[in-house]
Amino acid sequence: MRRFGTQGPVNPEQHYVVPRTEELTEFIKRVKEGRYIVIFAPRQTGKTTFFYAAMDILASEGPTYLPIHLDFEAYKNLAPSDFYRNLTEDIREEIENIYYNREEEPSEMLRDFLENTTLTDNVSMLRGFRALARVLENQQVVLLIDEFDGIPLAVMSDFLYALRRIYVSRTTPRCPHSLGIVGVKSIAQLNYDRSVSPFNIHDDFALPNFTLAQVQELFGQYTAEVGQAFAPEVTEAIHKQTGGQPFLVNRFAQILTEEMDIPKTETITLAHFSAAHIQLMDENNTNLTHLTTNIRRNPRFENFLMRIALYEEGVPFNLRNELVNELATYGVLARGTDRMCKIANPIYLHCILQAFKPVVNGLENDYFPEDTDGFQYLTSDGQIQMERLLDNFRDFIARAGFRILQVPETPQEFIGQHLLFAYLEQFVNGVNGAMYMEVPTGRGRMDLIILHNQRKYVVETKIWRSERGYADGKQQLAAYLATEGVTEGYYVVFDHREAPEPRTETETINGLTIRSYVIPVVQERPSAKIKQ
Repeated sequence: MRRFGTQGPVNPEQHYVVPRTEELTEFIKRVKEGRYIVIFAPRQTGKTTFFYAAMDILASEGPTYLPIHLDFEAYKNLAPSDFYRNLTEDIREEIENIYYNREEEPSEMLRDFLENTTLTDNVSMLRGFRALARVLENQQVVLLIDEFDGIPLAVMSDFLYALRRIYVSRTTPRCPHSLGIVGVKSIAQLNYDRSVSPFNIHDDFALPNFTLAQVQELFGQYTAEVGQAFAPEVTEAIHKQTGGQPFLVNRFAQILTEEMDIPKTETITLAHFSAAHIQLMDENNTNLTHLTTNIRRNPRFENFLMRIALYEEGVPFNLRNELVNELATYGVLARGTDRMCKIANPIYLHCILQAFKPVVNGLENDYFPEDTDGFQYLTSDGQIQMERLLDNFRDFIARAGFRILQVPETPQEFIGQHLLFAYLEQFVNGVNGAMYMEVPTGRGRMDLIILHNQRKYVVETKIWRSERGYADGKQQLAAYLATEGVTEGYYVVFDHREAPEPRTETETINGLTIRSYVIPVVQERPSAKIKQ
């Protein structure tokens, strides 16, 4: 039986695979047109799997194309002479394997070429490819280079210039006829020589995350083989939470189908999704570990990411900006429909808040009044009393006063959201519920979803900007509740003004109940005011 794969490239014999039919059709079209193509995307987005599928398609078209697959991952620290020597061996092995798999014998001229050709630099590579074209008997070479980021810096510029020269040459047949380069960084991001790009003839190719339809198709393959269905709302929830990120989609499915012992006769429900979400967020898988490592690379990332998540003004998605460019390369940021930055998916936003949240903020023991605990905020039938819970949070902020400014490693402008996140997370964990972020993941809104005892609770947070913005937020929340089939919502706005206006009010908007809070956030210690 096949399974959902998260360890390296997937293949249809062993794994459930999103066909990416439209993307492959477009890629193969460009290959046949002789384009030199660059695919760059963050790690674990299916680039290598995509390449293998493209090679299989080209190989299935008979001897017209000779798809040579190279991988530069292990080349990074090689001297130039060793790089070209290993490149020679890799090309030789690839061609021999292609003929072996075709059950064909290479011509005597080709055998002689393979035995006697050694590449030593970019010039000999130019000559070598010209010679290869002459002995291939009308086959067109398609060179596919995976993990291109691993190319030694000492050879990168000359290597790319050589490929550019082949591309613009009038020599026919051109060899390679087409080229595919795959890497995490784009050609423009590679540190070749700080001059004009030596590869300005390339054709960028985007490999997007999975669409909802593709996730439905992926899970449908499992259902067709095993008989176990994913409830439609589970598939939609997984796509929302992951943003279609391939590793996360498959990891969710792995947990649900292999690790939770759900009887195969049962439909996978939202309750199962909630348990899987908890497991995924608690584990240290490679994707989330890479995310945490990357967002800690630069101390400026915390303020930048929190501003994107929590400020309505937004940050333009401008790849010429160093921070935007780097975070987009890591897969943390994406371009929103409004051309502004957004966190790539709600799971990443959740991890970002966890990563920047102090392990201990010093106020945990003050969350609830003395002699109370989280279970006192549950009804007799196990439902969360959200109004009481958030009333207590409002009172906790007032009780804490200036002490919230003492929370370590937390920018003051985001302290309200940090504390609400920590407060609700502690409560939800204590009552065996689940909490996660929901879309959208930018432009001032952060929606917290709590699942407990088969019920969903929605808490939206914002920073005060204006009276109009406050009112608009209520309408936005009401519209969101309607789409989620929830009748009550909670709206928490943190007011950082020097003269804040605390409010607590309950309204009915379009038949839905909205409980709103405007919570003042202390700006400075009392002693600082006295000194003024």
